[in-house]
Amino acid sequence: MHQPAITGTGVFTPSQIITNDELVAAFNAHADLYNAENAEKIAAGLLEPKPYSSSEFIHAASGIEQRYVLDKTGVLDPEVMHPWLRERDDDEPGQMAEMALEACTQALEMAGKTAGDVDAVLCAASNHERAYPAVAIEIQDLLGIQGFAFDMNVACSSATFGIQAAADMIRSGSIRSALVVNPEICSAHLEWRDRDCHFIFGDVCTAVLIERAEDAKGLHFLIKSTRCATQFSNNIRNNNGFLRRTRKDHMEDRRDMQFMQNGRKVFKEVLPLVSKHIADHMADEGVAATDLKRLWLHQANKTMNDYIGKKVLGRDPADGEQPNILQDYANTSSAGSIIAFAKYSKDLQPGDTGLICSFGAGYSVGSVILERA
Repeated sequence: MHQPAITGTGVFTPSQIITNDELVAAFNAHADLYNAENAEKIAAGLLEPKPYSSSEFIHAASGIEQRYVLDKTGVLDPEVMHPWLRERDDDEPGQMAEMALEACTQALEMAGKTAGDVDAVLCAASNHERAYPAVAIEIQDLLGIQGFAFDMNVACSSATFGIQAAADMIRSGSIRSALVVNPEICSAHLEWRDRDCHFIFGDVCTAVLIERAEDAKGLHFLIKSTRCATQFSNNIRNNNGFLRRTRKDHMEDRRDMQFMQNGRKVFKEVLPLVSKHIADHMADEGVAATDLKRLWLHQANKTMNDYIGKKVLGRDPADGEQPNILQDYANTSSAGSIIAFAKYSKDLQPGDTGLICSFGAGYSVGSVILERA
């Protein structure tokens, strides 16, 4: 058995930012258009008017202050309310693969490795821009990596599930190294016209290089243990898919074909599930709360993270113990915990223990216990 380690990380961040104030201005203009178009039905009591959003509401509900997106022009157009992304020819790199190229290159440079040192690519994300060929294989080709590649999807837990899959292959000896990459174009599946969720998501791509620890060239993190769990729930869902055209009228603009969430149920059901998952994982591995120097949690909601951090540590987390990045990036699905890890791990000392955890639709939860080497 071989010891796997994370030796490099990379984060691709889009250049365009949407602030809460910008988002609210566009949403409220859209609400005005919607209410004017449906004035008769609203007056007759057949339809509810669309309420305004506000920056104060968004920050109080989530802790989010801004988000990075691939395109803001469409999102901020009250008559469009979704990103515009250029259609690409089949012989051009896809959007997700292009994002992944930069994040993977950063991870390789950090580890002091090249494409020739990588045996596998796992593209783990909440949505993939096509069913086949696998986006991972395209990423593999663009990087010039030999070996194999495949896509996987466990929604917001995709990154931690991908880390476990890669780490297990390295432990068994079937490969020496793998890139786990998480290109998330969340702006494309978000319903920007829904006040309850229009502020949640942003775009980003993260990557981690996982290798045998014996091959590491610099400081790295040993993957001491991984654990994944799933429990079916329909409270977070996206009903879009290849069967859509087989059902009458489903090709129309339908609300249920975008991101859907029953927020209150998710909050009530996911928090105990995640807190217990982390506590049980730590207990089984002999990691006490006092041993834990850093918690890199899924970046969905500040209140959720504060709750989990307090449950796991048995107290309010001190500054820096449970870093949040969602105020800048918003929820980036599977990539959120990896952004937090990439940005807030370099200060840990050899022997320090940290834990990455992501959770979301499924329900799914994955945790990774790391030790700074």
